[in-house]
Amino acid sequence: MYKKARLIYNPTSGRELAKKNLADILIALEKAGYEASTYATKGKGDATREAKRASKKGFDLIVAAGGDGTIYEIINGLAQEKQRPKLAILPLGTTNDFARAIGVPKNLNKALELIGKDKTKKVDVGKMNHRYFINIAGGGALTELTYETPIALKTALGQLAYYIKGIEKLPSLRPYTLTIEANEKKWDEEALVFLVANSNSVGGFEKLAPGARIDDGLFDVFILKKCNIADLARVMTLLMRGEHINDPKVVHFQTDHLRVTTPDEVLINLDGELGGTTPCEFQLLKKHIEIIVGK
Repeated sequence: MYKKARLIYNPTSGRELAKKNLADILIALEKAGYEASTYATKGKGDATREAKRASKKGFDLIVAAGGDGTIYEIINGLAQEKQRPKLAILPLGTTNDFARAIGVPKNLNKALELIGKDKTKKVDVGKMNHRYFINIAGGGALTELTYETPIALKTALGQLAYYIKGIEKLPSLRPYTLTIEANEKKWDEEALVFLVANSNSVGGFEKLAPGARIDDGLFDVFILKKCNIADLARVMTLLMRGEHINDPKVVHFQTDHLRVTTPDEVLINLDGELGGTTPCEFQLLKKHIEIIVGK
């Protein structure tokens, strides 16, 4: 007897790969034992609503075909449901950070093979106020790049688009006053950025949070203190090697709960999307969603 799968795909993501390969995806799902139906997103919030509907309808599997933005929306549809289907990811977007973190290959056919193997892991999910995220949250000028970079530029240039915007922004970076409370401790810092990581693959950097695990029940939190361009260049160089954690301009700690306040509202980025503003409270939901994983 076939199980039921719902393919939720972004027809414009990653050079329209999901749309172009739709027939092959459906054939692969049938071979894996699923009776599959599809839903193409048309606008913001569509994937969230459809994931919620598929959960309530008793689907066994949701397949997310798109980039980190599509996965973010689907997570927000799944996370608050009592009965949650398994999730499979086809990484067809620009950066595909979370897919990389769980070992799902970029190659579509190899990613589809994983669904047939059905190797799963229950992974942690982050919650910020009333929104959910699976990979990374953050605030500050650098994190604004993901929603400042035009969709057309992302589609044409891929991850290079983020670096182009980043270079443009460097001369105007300004620190902000940040208060973080966690583990009965309190940090008051002038900072350029803070990050709350759930996995080790963030923004295309696989060593930003080298000790982070998607099922350890802990966030890895980073604060980049106020610094000049030379300090920032040094930290970025160390980051490439995963050696930035001990730099004097970097604060790092682990926790499953934290509260962030700022004198003025700071935009909060959740998995590359605008998720709200400060003040905000983060909590970790341990092993909350079952996902098909690679190596």
